[in-house]
Amino acid sequence: MSEKKKILITSALPYVNNIPHLGNIIGSVLSADVFAKYCRIAGYETMFVCGTDEYGTTTVTKAKQEGLSPREICDKYHKIHKEIYDWFHIDFDSFGRTSDSEQTQIVQAIFRRLYENGYITEELQTQPYCEKCQMFLPDRYIEGICPHCGYEMARGDQCENCGKLLDPSDLKNPHCSTCGSTPVFKETKHLFLDLEKLKPQLENWIAKESVNWSNNAVKVTQGWLEQGLKKRCITRDLSWGVPVPLEGFENKVFYVWFDAPIGYISITAHNCREWEKWWKDSENVKLYQFMGKDNIPFHTVLFPASLLGTGENWTKLSVLSSTEYLNYEDLKFSKSRGTGIFGDQAKDSGIESDLYRYYLMRIRPEKNDTQFFWNDFMEKANGEIIANYGNLVNRVLQFISKFFDAQVPDVKKGAGSVFEATNFDEKIQIILKDFETVELKKALIDILDLCSGGNKFFQDNEPWRLIKENKEKCAAVIGGLFGFVRDISILLYPYIPAAVEKYFKSINLTLDELKIQNIGNYEKCGGLRVNALEVLFKKLEKEQVEELRVRFSGKQEKDENNAAGFDKLALKVGKIIEIERHPKADKLYVEKVDMGNGEIRQIVSGLVPYFSEDELRGKNVVVAYNLKAAKLRGVMSEGMILAAENNAGTVEIVSPDCQPGEWVVTEGAVPNKEEITVDDFFSVPLEVKSFQAEYDGKVLIAGGKTVKLKKVADGKIC
Repeated sequence: MSEKKKILITSALPYVNNIPHLGNIIGSVLSADVFAKYCRIAGYETMFVCGTDEYGTTTVTKAKQEGLSPREICDKYHKIHKEIYDWFHIDFDSFGRTSDSEQTQIVQAIFRRLYENGYITEELQTQPYCEKCQMFLPDRYIEGICPHCGYEMARGDQCENCGKLLDPSDLKNPHCSTCGSTPVFKETKHLFLDLEKLKPQLENWIAKESVNWSNNAVKVTQGWLEQGLKKRCITRDLSWGVPVPLEGFENKVFYVWFDAPIGYISITAHNCREWEKWWKDSENVKLYQFMGKDNIPFHTVLFPASLLGTGENWTKLSVLSSTEYLNYEDLKFSKSRGTGIFGDQAKDSGIESDLYRYYLMRIRPEKNDTQFFWNDFMEKANGEIIANYGNLVNRVLQFISKFFDAQVPDVKKGAGSVFEATNFDEKIQIILKDFETVELKKALIDILDLCSGGNKFFQDNEPWRLIKENKEKCAAVIGGLFGFVRDISILLYPYIPAAVEKYFKSINLTLDELKIQNIGNYEKCGGLRVNALEVLFKKLEKEQVEELRVRFSGKQEKDENNAAGFDKLALKVGKIIEIERHPKADKLYVEKVDMGNGEIRQIVSGLVPYFSEDELRGKNVVVAYNLKAAKLRGVMSEGMILAAENNAGTVEIVSPDCQPGEWVVTEGAVPNKEEITVDDFFSVPLEVKSFQAEYDGKVLIAGGKTVKLKKVADGKIC
């Protein structure tokens, strides 16, 4: 791998107030975990660091929404993140928080060195201020039209469409993403990191290190350099953050892009007294960083510039592994719209984490955006990892149990063995090179290809026949296959750790034997006794997968430009008269809804994260009345309850002021009585504008009154 002795690994710090979805998980923590597990079994001294990014306005806003303090909201969501990563078998050496005291100490120390070295300047800045929210707005809370590509939902810090970094003042038609009002710009004094002054050092460092970065990382970084480096503001007018230790800036904190990457260092320090041996030893430590493509410039330009400017021997990025985006069945992940699978929902899906780990690494978006498709998930899980690896494990162990009294024959690598038939030694070297160069998807595919060769060898040698004709030869075949499977299992451990641990338990080997150095060494194999094998994986069933696909089908339209008309819908007002938790799903309610005229419908909704039972009981709701009934986790749902959401994530039930049984229509529209699918429903773009529910500029009416909302001023109804 390297002449350096220690491997330091980080995955991008997730925002504490967001529950990670599968795209977040594959983009950083899972990819980093697979590599960290490899490094450990390869014998490298390894430190894997991550944690929650907890400071900034996003946290303050989320805290206000939930009626908690910023500290309380961080405590709540840090716990949720940790539980999700534990379920996925993500094994951090240090998983911490940027709000710990070590963060303040280290951020302030780095700032002081930058200040002393002349890389910090003071300037007046015109900053957006929302008079309605009565606060200066962080860049991410300003939305508008990108001046470069025309994307209409660009944020004030970066355009998600073209990737260019922005300032709020660059946007056309800017507005506050929380309330929708147009901000005013006020002057306020701030501190800036002088990237122009640091450019020579930074360019020399990039030229040396970027040879080990992924292609998209190099492209994004070069784009930054070609645009020219500007001074970047590192402070904000907030109260929740690392205080600025400089006279005249007592009421300001450091901006998140400056302090968050330093969290890698402080999180290490929080859990490791000798943290400087990892972060101040660039000669002996190699730093690998994993992230999605939107985080690239913060790790290749801004963070290293801050470290370079101190003049100290900080460990800086050596290898960067970044991914493109993972989308969900041609849609974007959205928690409030029910689109896609989030970590807490994966735990509740009834599918073991190893199958998610396998599939996500199998489709890892290394060069292009990729899609999570349920049918593809089922086909690859059942047809590749279960039918290939799982099948070979079962066949070999069952044969040993039945014909060799559960005792493993000696493992031999001679002529005619599975090792010769599969070019084992040559392929092992290719796989190890894949790992060493962080080609994680390729390594997985190469392991599966090798495993397929083992299955073919088993089939070609017909041990069920051979045991009757030549038991000695059969013992050689089965002994070789046992060693082959053990070695394949070692290589697969980074991807499917729970299954491999079950396998090792069944063959009476400790996890200490999970070492790359043991591949090809079979001294301890012959004579081992095998136990009954615990089921490695549960096969995914078509009915199960279809039920989950419907459940997470989403509430956003695939193409607004080709949207169906409102006349496709039948929306009706109902009243929730009974509500209880779903017996098999923590995030779902089962409601009994009075639809008027004595009709009661049962509806399953994903509203648990947003409303208590008491908040919903007795409330008027709008029901998608002609939606085809479907079972959600085994419970029949006869419609869907509509809710509105704005860009800040505020969710509000659409609750007309009228009697149950009234139709919700636009002027002149007639409710459609034909049954429609979920996709049909979401092809109709329903919106909220100025607190009014609308379709195509026409207000929705129920019982002769306009349907209005109280909390969501502008957003989508889904």
